[in-house]
Amino acid sequence: MCGIFGYLNFLVERDRRFITDTLLTGLSRLEYRGYDSAGVAIDGDDDTEVLVFKTVGKVAALRKRINEDKTLDFSKVFVNHTSMAHTRWATHGQPSERNSHPHRSDPKNEFLVVHNGIITNYKELRTVLEKKGYVFESDTDTECIAKLAKYLYDSQKGSKLSFTALVKAVVKELEGAFALILKSTHFPHEVVATRRGSPLLIGVKTAKKLKVDFVDVEFGGGDGAEKLAEEEGNLLTPADPQHPTIRRSQSRAFLSEDGMPQPIEYFMASDPSAIVEHTKRVLYLEDDDIAHIAEGELHIHRLRREDGMSSIRSIQTLEMEIAEIMKGSFDHFMQKEIYEQPESVVNTMRGRINFDDGTINLGGLKAYLPTIRRCRRIVFAACGTSFHSCLASRATFEELTEIPVSVELASDFLDRRTPVFRDDVCIFVSQSGETADTILAMRYCQERGALCVGITNTVGSSISRETHCGVHLNAGPEIGVASTKARLVHALCSLDPLEPTNRFNKSCCKQAYTSQYIALIMMALQLSADRISMTQRRKQIIDDLYELPKFIKETLALDGELRKLAKETLFKEKSLLIMGRGYQNATCLEGALKIKEVSYMHSEGILAGELKHGPLALIDENMPVILIMTKDSLYPKVQSALQQVTARKGQPIIICNKDDAGISEQFRTIRVPQVVDCLQGIINIIPLQLLSYHLAVLNGVDVDFPRNLAKAVTVE
Repeated sequence: MCGIFGYLNFLVERDRRFITDTLLTGLSRLEYRGYDSAGVAIDGDDDTEVLVFKTVGKVAALRKRINEDKTLDFSKVFVNHTSMAHTRWATHGQPSERNSHPHRSDPKNEFLVVHNGIITNYKELRTVLEKKGYVFESDTDTECIAKLAKYLYDSQKGSKLSFTALVKAVVKELEGAFALILKSTHFPHEVVATRRGSPLLIGVKTAKKLKVDFVDVEFGGGDGAEKLAEEEGNLLTPADPQHPTIRRSQSRAFLSEDGMPQPIEYFMASDPSAIVEHTKRVLYLEDDDIAHIAEGELHIHRLRREDGMSSIRSIQTLEMEIAEIMKGSFDHFMQKEIYEQPESVVNTMRGRINFDDGTINLGGLKAYLPTIRRCRRIVFAACGTSFHSCLASRATFEELTEIPVSVELASDFLDRRTPVFRDDVCIFVSQSGETADTILAMRYCQERGALCVGITNTVGSSISRETHCGVHLNAGPEIGVASTKARLVHALCSLDPLEPTNRFNKSCCKQAYTSQYIALIMMALQLSADRISMTQRRKQIIDDLYELPKFIKETLALDGELRKLAKETLFKEKSLLIMGRGYQNATCLEGALKIKEVSYMHSEGILAGELKHGPLALIDENMPVILIMTKDSLYPKVQSALQQVTARKGQPIIICNKDDAGISEQFRTIRVPQVVDCLQGIINIIPLQLLSYHLAVLNGVDVDFPRNLAKAVTVE
């Protein structure tokens, strides 16, 4: 849940000002991943010196501290330089300077590391290292990595140990999820980056075109035996003389036509948004890849050879523009993302729905449609907003396909060790594609032979690579931690590892929710294409999908009215109940989640049919209530819930359709356009998103960075 960034230049002259600005700007793009402290490590004036700057707070505080340092010569030019940076979301130890990254092995900064993830066996490693005399300076799990690197290096003094071999030995001892960047004074101008479970990619910038668009993966050799290091083997055990060492090869992609290294810059980051302003050529690391950059060349090594593992890593082109991750004329990213939802809806549907003949074409699912149609059940697994998107589309799946559907919270799904069978289809929904619990649930289902489908907004993410098929949302980047766009796409499309997307998503609870919602609806429509009895129903849904962007714009026009409602009615309240039924149950849960996480107001989404089973005890004249009462088959039952609330002196705010004349003028209403019942939740969620935004602003909350939360939840 942290953001890491690294920069290396080779045969490219860059002064220290450019280097620090590059690091700090990269960190600012990653602040949605963590923002309680930040730090950087840059080269000093000679190869034996590394300068480390850390501070509590956001990247702006770190920038101020570096700029105020009078000892730094910002004009000093480096032809070759390595640096790294980190923005933290605390998991081990409170936000403080000593717990901030980079973490060091010793006061001389012999080894430095930045880390995203959690080391689950850090206590055991720390105990062993403390017994060997190492003194720890922080409460974090990360520090043991730097200390372990120094211990292993010191224990091998006198041998020709490479940086890659050392890091391989370190990684061999780690358990948990991590993305790491390491640098050392013993290996000047070199950087090693590796990942397991947490995302990490490398951007490449050259003046000339690369010779090839891939990097070879270097495996250990020798009768199929595993090699844990290039030269030494596993450093915690004696080297095995029976296993010969491997020989390093030149990295073909990074040589010029005459075979000499060319000027080049590398950018390492947790997310492509931190790299896109520098280069669009990127390489995504796989789990247990170890990337070594030295003398302008990038080499990728593996701990061991695995069946089916590709022997190359492709250099891909980002289809993303820097303007997409800027606020523009909006005050906050969250506000921008809410207003971008009409566009994100169009992007999700573009090229996938033919409105003339009413057909759906999700290319990533085409080969698997027969398998999905004859499955025994469909299992959705997701977390947070993505879970609500699944819940919102469950009834549509069941209606159109007549296949039993279950919706699972990924963490609970794993805790229960839920039975999964070969004839199940499991669908995993994650805006970032890196949600730890969802990835673990996906791997759990893969082990049991189920067909795994992914729905994500991020090309190159773990879910997009590891699922059998799926659909990218194309929702566009989200920077604010609270998601919006992705829910809408979820109802309309699914994810295909081979199907290109033209956008990335950075913070996806606003656009993410809507986009995921739409993605799933489109998937249900495509699965039911062979059912003649559903022809009229499908036509009704597709017709309203065509009109959806217009209806969303109409709903966004209520912003002024909602701002007034937030200020005059809800601003001073401590709690809020949101009630609905049927398709709107998910809307209530998602709206309550947005209000909780953004404005810090206690809010609960309640199924209106459960009022008499407990929640009705909360209702009185002082309890604010929002009742979603748009027209569908359950409208009479929601009217009954309204009577129950008003009988207890409740004064609900009612979200209803514009043409609903049956709502008494005594109630305060939010009137929205009417669409087909299974899409109405997309319209109804927008007033709740806007309310959460205005409540947060009125409370003086940092809307884009709510406390205690991070955008990409890459740890369990």
